[in-house]
This record gives sequence, structure tokens and C-alpha cells, in this order.
Amino acid sequence: MAEKFDAIVIGTGQAAPALCARLDKEGLKTAVIERKLLGGTCVNVGCVPTKTLVASARAVHIARRGGDYGFRAEDIRVDMKAVKARKDGVVKQSSDGLAAWIARMKNVTLIRGHARLVAPRKVIVEGRELEAERVFINVGGRALVPDLPGVGDVATLTNTTMMEIDAVPEHLLIVGGSYIGLEFAQMYRRFGSQVTVIERAAKLLPREDDDVAAEIRAVLEREGVALRTGAECMALRRKGERIAVEMECKGGEPIAQGSHVLLAVGRKANTDDLGLKEAGIDADERGYIKVDDECRTSAEGVWALGDCNGRGAFTHTSYNDYEIVAANLFDNDKRRISDRIPAYALFIDPPLGRAGMTEAEARKSGRRLLMGKMPMKHVGRAREAGETQGFMKVLVDADSKELLGAALLGLNGDEIVHSLLDMMYAKRPYTTIQRAVHIHPTVTELIPTLLGQLKPL
Repeated sequence: MAEKFDAIVIGTGQAAPALCARLDKEGLKTAVIERKLLGGTCVNVGCVPTKTLVASARAVHIARRGGDYGFRAEDIRVDMKAVKARKDGVVKQSSDGLAAWIARMKNVTLIRGHARLVAPRKVIVEGRELEAERVFINVGGRALVPDLPGVGDVATLTNTTMMEIDAVPEHLLIVGGSYIGLEFAQMYRRFGSQVTVIERAAKLLPREDDDVAAEIRAVLEREGVALRTGAECMALRRKGERIAVEMECKGGEPIAQGSHVLLAVGRKANTDDLGLKEAGIDADERGYIKVDDECRTSAEGVWALGDCNGRGAFTHTSYNDYEIVAANLFDNDKRRISDRIPAYALFIDPPLGRAGMTEAEARKSGRRLLMGKMPMKHVGRAREAGETQGFMKVLVDADSKELLGAALLGLNGDEIVHSLLDMMYAKRPYTTIQRAVHIHPTVTELIPTLLGQLKPL
């Protein structure tokens, strides 16, 4: 006989714990099911560990640049075991805190095991049958392993297995020139690896504006990262004790050899063993669960949140899915996914902070456009910090004067972009922030100057 609950939550990614807390507050008897790691990708193999590694790599990089700042640091050596131990400690602190939070919820029961739907609101987990009026799916995604010739014949790494590396690879080959691949590329180059990035598209970050992608390429090449773009017909094979990636490129050798290979070509939803068909839940051809503007699936009483619904691939969009679901269920507040303004960051150094439309998207919109662009070398705070790579770019609707998009590639760009994002949500004219008085000396104080240089696009 099925155990009765008011709600069942499958998976503990970034939406689930907060959702459980709200269900607990509403006095709803809730089962939350996790088959592996509390916190999902972000806490265990994504944001938390990678940004911890990025911080270690930056510390090494700054030490090597001591001469630029008037000091000399001798004999800089990377202890990768210590770097990994630091990363593991930060992850443990996060996962332990999450476990303690869930344990404090009076109406929430954590069940370990693999959950499979056998009906729209009925779940089997480790031989137990659970039933509830509401089911929330937050199972996330995992690294996609591409169907390349030879991929099963050599040892490969993903963003997950990279977390177990405790020695600096001699030469890291990275297949995929987008966000995950580029963060690992710079990180391990700074740790001391030779790094080669191999991207099938004609440029890095294929969806980015050409000027942004070109400057990111220049940043990485200045640090000695080898970049191979336009790499068609890739294949992997063993070559003695090394691994080779064979390719067809317009330029460069048709082969790259290294000691390790990281596959960073995309993600896939963790839905193939969830029982979607039995539950009457529609998914697309890639396995992403189809949802409406309030995260509801095709099955009555079932919601899908986070990466598995294909409506966002970030921790912040997953958490926003929780906010949308809670607002509609409990607060009589009609929040929608379509109200969300795209925003994300690339955490290389310097970081890229992006909000709203790209230049290409703005051009396609048919609006009359204004654009402002400023190199970071014109920003006093960047010069003082010795961090002058990159530029800031903003796009404005010439008629409404509303901000449409921003790309801030430079010192603190991942933080500064939020001042522009907030103006986009407020739907205020750009003159509002242009006339604001900002603190000196900061990078943000140059935003009004940038907006004063708008020109027709």
C-alpha cells in the first residue's frame, strides 16, 4: 500500500531545498528523495567547487605577476593535493549545511534512493511506494558524452570526474570551447598544465557576440592556452601513453596530443530513468521536461524545476523556478518564467557578466538601437588594480531609452552587471543610472560615462 504524503520532491538541486522549506512552513507532509548527493551539481561538482578552484588558480596567477606590483615571489609551486583538499572542505561545508537545514524541517522526510514515477503522482523508491497530490521534479542534468569515434577507447574526464584530480595534468586537452571548458582551461593553465581547447564551431562561445568571443580568446591566448576552432570530424585514439584528438581544421595541425582529455560539450537532463512516460509527462527529443510558464508539466499535479525543464541552465534560474512555483501555489502571485531576463557569467579572469540581449539578438529585434563601448584600460580602478583586459558594452532601445543588454568583460564584471540588470527589470530609462552619483574609485562609476557615449548602431 502506498505511503501518503502531501508532496513529493524528487532530487535536491538548487530549487528543492528552498521548496521543501516552504512546504514545511505550510505544514505539508513532504518526502524529498535523493539518490546521490544533496545539493546536486552546483554544490558538489559545479559552482561551489569550480569557483573554489578558480580562486586558488587566481592566487597562483597573481603571485607569478608579483613583478607587476613591485614584489617578487620565488619558487611558486602548486600543491594540487592541497588545492583539492581546500576545494573538498568548501564543498563539505556547503553540503553539511544543506543536510542540517533539511534535517531541521519538521514536516520533511529525506529518503535516499532512486525514484521512479509509475503514475503522475505515484513514486517507487527502493521498494517503497509513495503517493502525493503534488510532485515536484528537480533532478538536474549531467555532462553529455559526445558520440565521437574512439571516445570509448580512451580515458576521458567530465566536469564531475575533474573534481577528483589531485595532480596537475601535464597536457590537458579540452573538447568544447564554451563556459565549462574555458573556465577549466584557464584554471589548469594557471596551475601549470599545458592546455589545448578544441572547439567544433568557428569561434569560441558560438552564441556570444563576435567582439566578446574574440577578446576572451585573446585573454586566454595571452596566458598560453592553445585554441583550435573550426575543428570538424573529431576522433579520439590512444597514441602510446598519450591521448590524441584528431580533427580537420582550417589552420593548425590535424592532431592534438595530451595526457588527459576533458569533455565539455554540453549537458543532458537526468530524466531517462525517471518514468516520464508512465507518468504521462511530456519531454522533448533531448529529454528535457516540457513545462508551462509556471513550471507545470503535462501531468496534473506535477511540476518540473531547474535544469531538467530546459528553461534555464543555471543555479539562479533553478532557484527562480522555486520562487515562481511557491508564488503561484501559496502567495496568489502570478510569477512567470517568461518574466525572467537572461543573465549569466563566465567565470574566467577577468569575468564576463552578461544581462539581457546580445548584440545579434538586439539587431534581430528590429528596434532602433544605441550602443556604448569602453575598453577597461580607460577605467581608473582597473588600471590601479593592474587589470585592464576586456571592455564594457551596453545596448539601448533608442525610442524607449530602456536598457536591452550588457556585456561587461573586465574587472568585477560579474558583479557590476547587476546594476544594469536591475534597471532592466525596473524598465527605467538609461538616464536614471547615467545621472546617478557613484562612488569613486570604482569600476561601476564608469557606467554613467559609458552611457554618455551611446551612438546609433
